[in-house]
Amino acid sequence: MSLIASVVVWAIACLHAYILVLEMFLWTGPRARAAFGTSVEFASRTKALAANQGLYNGFLAAGLAWGAVASDPVGFQVKVFFLVCVAVAGLYGAATSSRRILYVQTLPAAVGLTLVFLAH
Repeated sequence: MSLIASVVVWAIACLHAYILVLEMFLWTGPRARAAFGTSVEFASRTKALAANQGLYNGFLAAGLAWGAVASDPVGFQVKVFFLVCVAVAGLYGAATSSRRILYVQTLPAAVGLTLVFLAH
C-alpha cells in the first residue's frame, strides 16, 4: 500500500507541476487555452493572474514532493497537509470555475489521502 500511495502522491505532484507550466509559461499558447477553455484575448488579459495561480500550483507540487521524500512522521504530516490543500483548492475551483476540476484535482487528492492513511 505504501508504494501505491507514494506513486499517487508523486502523480499529483507532477500534475500540479504541469499546471504550473501551463499557467506560468504556456498560458497564451494553444495547449493551455484548450486545457482551460480560454480565448486568445482572455489569455492575453489574464496572463499575470494565471502566472500567479501557476506559482501556487508549484507550491502544491513542491509540498507533495517534500512529503514524498521526507521521513515519517514529517513525511506523513506534510503529505496529508498538502493533499488536503489540493482537495480544498479543487472544491473551490469546481464551485467557482469548472466542475471538471472536481475530477482532475479533488478526486485524485481524496484517493491519495485515503491511500496515505491506509499506508500509515
